[in-house]
Amino acid sequence: MSTTTNAKNQKPAVQNQNQVPNQNQGALQPAENQQLTMSERFTNLVLREFGSNVAGALQVSEYQKRLIQGYFIAIDRALKIVEEARIRKNESNKDHKYDNNLPVTWNNVNLNDLALDVVHYAKMGLDMMMDNHLFPIPYKNNKTNKYDVTLMPGYNGIQYIAEKYAVEQPKAVTIELVYSTDTFKPIKKSKDNQVESYIFEINNPFDRGEIVGGFGYIEYEDPVKNKLIIMTRKDIEKRKPAYAAAEFWGGTTKVWENGKQVEKETDGWFEEMCLKTIKREVYSAKHIPRDPKKIDDNYQYMKMREARYAELEAQAEIDGYANTIVIDTTPTMPEEPKQLQGPQIEPETGEIIEPQQPSAQPVQPAKSAHAEVNSQQTLFEGPNF
Repeated sequence: MSTTTNAKNQKPAVQNQNQVPNQNQGALQPAENQQLTMSERFTNLVLREFGSNVAGALQVSEYQKRLIQGYFIAIDRALKIVEEARIRKNESNKDHKYDNNLPVTWNNVNLNDLALDVVHYAKMGLDMMMDNHLFPIPYKNNKTNKYDVTLMPGYNGIQYIAEKYAVEQPKAVTIELVYSTDTFKPIKKSKDNQVESYIFEINNPFDRGEIVGGFGYIEYEDPVKNKLIIMTRKDIEKRKPAYAAAEFWGGTTKVWENGKQVEKETDGWFEEMCLKTIKREVYSAKHIPRDPKKIDDNYQYMKMREARYAELEAQAEIDGYANTIVIDTTPTMPEEPKQLQGPQIEPETGEIIEPQQPSAQPVQPAKSAHAEVNSQQTLFEGPNF
């Protein structure tokens, strides 16, 4: 079910031009906003909500406004997918007392917190229309009976943040997986060798064997500062989530065959998960230190929200994932979606999954060009901004 299903309950988009707008409820400005797209109305609402919660004048550039419009497109698509998953889950429940009866629509989203998140992340420059920059993750908050939309940086977003706030921006960063047939020899810094380096050769490119680990190499203008980070396979798998999805990490998964769920072994996307785990480690503040002079309110806010996200993720595990439905927006996923046992999150890799029935269609990845924004606007009635 998408926001279109609530069209009957929505107020008409075109109202009497003499009608006084309802500022408190975030309603549309009848006379002024009839020609605005949904993303533009969302942007205006976000700026009003932010201004009502933060003291001082809010300065937002035109580029940051375009980022916020892109956030609307991605979040709107996420809410629609999650709503469809909610309906499917309710229908498949044998005991309907476990149904989630709160529709996943804009009217049920915690817009106050979302507005704060959107402005801070836009001011940092994170672009939700770029692959793996920023993901929207809807959570049902049972205390407020609303959906909190958490914004989580993907591995490309983490790279962007690391380079933006680094004490010294790296000249280049190399990240590779090492297989059992490869030759890898680290050359560590010593009294006889001032530059940390490595030797890496792929001996059999078409059959490299099993993954045994990986490495990242950070290069600076001054080669003496170069840094080699090595991760064994054990190091990588230590960062594998406790409830890792087989669709990503491999293992046993449930699929639909002839109308029944059966268990099957899958390789998943283990190589991609290992590579992304290494990327997250290499671009962390531990290996690319942040410059205290560059740390601003937006960065501090992001770290605070990351801690909040960890709390939500832990609570979701305690609740058996009953209150969470999340989606995958990564374009490298298998073309045929598979049935999952329950909603899953990959916090170490930035990957997100939405439970799928065999008949569901895969979600198309968003276009990255901001020039596409207006062409992607939702043309339904609602949300009631």
